[in-house]
Amino acid sequence: MLSRSARAPCRFALLALALLFVASPACADSVEVAPGVQVTRKSYSGPTNQQPFFGFAAKTPEQRAADETFVSDMVAATGSRQKAFDAASLRGWRAISKGNAPEAALRFNQAYLLAPEQSAVYHGFAIVTMMRFGDIDYADELFKRARLQPHPLKPLASDHGRALLIGKRPQQARAVLEQAVVDAPDLADAWSNLGFARLQTGDAAGACVAANEAATRKPSSTVSSDLAQLRSSAKCK
Repeated sequence: MLSRSARAPCRFALLALALLFVASPACADSVEVAPGVQVTRKSYSGPTNQQPFFGFAAKTPEQRAADETFVSDMVAATGSRQKAFDAASLRGWRAISKGNAPEAALRFNQAYLLAPEQSAVYHGFAIVTMMRFGDIDYADELFKRARLQPHPLKPLASDHGRALLIGKRPQQARAVLEQAVVDAPDLADAWSNLGFARLQTGDAAGACVAANEAATRKPSSTVSSDLAQLRSSAKCK
């Protein structure tokens, strides 16, 4: 069984990804998606299995039977429902790392069938919502819900803050990212994202401090590239 850190997504590089598709949601009321868990019902144009929560489409008896068969087969193949969830969600994170939002949505919908209460479902759907539909409001809601659900992944707050930056909400992003570096102080991505949030809120000196912190935490090559840009923009010494 993979550890939760091993199942964490590769770096959420939305700043380098063009939004693939933008559409207005068809409806917006609340619906229970897991016991005691409610989210806004939103659907978009396109195949339902490429939207969060299957686009909240009503399923036929045949579709419900197919879902049950999928769950049974996955549990049998992996040995437990948790392992089946881990396998489906890992495929979702891999799709996100490749910029393949439709595939990611499909995999997180499968994870949702297996364990609808787990944080990674809402985390993954939040990223898909930003990548494929450009809906920052709904992504923000799903990120917030992910933080309330069991077993949140380490990069969650960092990814949330980065999405807010992409959505041009630097003040909100900064508040989330200031907490992210408290919760996960060893995460280079969180410090790098915080640096950009500080810079965009007029705190160049603080941005340089964050850049220095990120540089000491084994940043990936992509983060290192971001840090070079950050230092140049903030005129760090």
